Amino acid sequence: MTVMLASGVETGVQDRSFAISLGQMMEVDDVSVREQLFHNRVRETFICVLLFTCLYILSYLILTHFKKNADYVTDDVEDATANKIALWLCTFTLSVAVCAVLLLPISILSNEVLLIFPHSYYMQWLNGSLIHGLWNLVFLFSNLSLVFLMPFAYFFTESEGFVGCKKGVMARVYETAVVLLLLTLLVLGMVWVFVALLNNHSARESLYDMWEYYLPYLYSAISLCGVLLLLLCTPFGLSRMFSVTGSLLVKPRLLENVEVEMNCAAFEEASLSRTLNRGSTACWVSVNVEPLRTQFLGVQAKRIALEMRRRASPWQRNLFYPLAMLLLLALTVACVLMVCFHVLELLFDETAMPSGMGDPRLGTASFSMFGSLGAAVQVVLILYLMVSSVVGFYSSPLFTSLLPRSQDTNLTQIIGNCVSLLVLSSALPVFSRTLGITRFDLLGDFGRYNWLGNFHIVFLYNILFAGLTSACLINTLTWAVQGELIRAFGLHKLPLTVSRTTIPLKLLLANGLSKIQ
Repeated sequence: MTVMLASGVETGVQDRSFAISLGQMMEVDDVSVREQLFHNRVRETFICVLLFTCLYILSYLILTHFKKNADYVTDDVEDATANKIALWLCTFTLSVAVCAVLLLPISILSNEVLLIFPHSYYMQWLNGSLIHGLWNLVFLFSNLSLVFLMPFAYFFTESEGFVGCKKGVMARVYETAVVLLLLTLLVLGMVWVFVALLNNHSARESLYDMWEYYLPYLYSAISLCGVLLLLLCTPFGLSRMFSVTGSLLVKPRLLENVEVEMNCAAFEEASLSRTLNRGSTACWVSVNVEPLRTQFLGVQAKRIALEMRRRASPWQRNLFYPLAMLLLLALTVACVLMVCFHVLELLFDETAMPSGMGDPRLGTASFSMFGSLGAAVQVVLILYLMVSSVVGFYSSPLFTSLLPRSQDTNLTQIIGNCVSLLVLSSALPVFSRTLGITRFDLLGDFGRYNWLGNFHIVFLYNILFAGLTSACLINTLTWAVQGELIRAFGLHKLPLTVSRTTIPLKLLLANGLSKIQ
């Protein structure tokens, strides 16, 4: 009996010690898990801050290149301070816009990198939590900039303080805050009325729960406006990319006679120089020479650019231009074909609809059927569409006045450009996923837009984009080819009005053969 009691006591002591050791191990594991989560959060925060700091510096350099320096060195210290604060807010908005453009490329490339190096120690920082957090931050900052920062910057530069109050920067802040509050109430009231027209029950609920009803409708409306703006600007920009690229490159001698253009510019420069010298020696007080001096500087810059084009090598003249045109044509045709294929997918596959993704499991499968090469093509096409949309935006007659000029862009134009670029860039992920350029689903609140689940809107959007892009491309190519042939063969010097019907193709070919002989 004594032996049995001793063995029982010993067994109880061992069980108690095992339980204590097990509890200590669980506590240690819990502490290690919390430490790991803490280190991951610190690392993700550091990476996001580092990325945003680099983009902020880049955005500040861009705005410094375009801003008008006279607005920031005025005698009025209060105006100069207000303009600097507004410029900082514009820099923040532009950096958010650039980060929004890079969202999809970074996400797609991160997935491919994790597929290539699945167990690499140096790639552990690249995970789904980091990408998801980056999407949430861009969504938050883009809406914050559109709804609060940019209106604040505009009203802050236009305000002077309430009547009877002491003038200063804080007086401007108070007036701007009151104006923003009134504007917010007006916008929320308009949204509530719109919701009431659509659904009375939801409007009653939204009166008590603004976060769940007001903001989703407001975000959906802003995103829909951005996507519609991309639908209008991108096809026009895709057609304009050929002329813009052609103006930056040196064309072959068949399509461009640099000698004649440079001689004309030199004669014009000499004439303006004599006029300015005569005006300075004769002391023309009544004549304003500033427009002549501006015209002279423009002609001089044109002549210098033509001289650089004349010194271009034969490789640069005869190889780069055709390759650039073929590359642009290939990218544009690839976009149209991918959209047409996505239209067929929408008819037969429900997963082709754009949707949100809660947990991005990166490194499990490629988002392109062609692997890493297809993912690289997707990244190039997304960036190409963004550049084309910006070119189309500034080429349209409605927004030509917003085109920034070097060292001659006032603060109001800078604010307008930042808002426009942010609207375009924040809608780029939704735009690319809606057109089927990529199969990477939208993360965070980007996938919560109400209209994304509407099949008719998505299908009609794809049809309109394919049709508009094809029409603009065909129109641009036909007119560009005929225009270049007319100018190359000297038919633009004819006294008659040149049109498609007056000059047939046989006359072009006959004149070209005679010139070659």
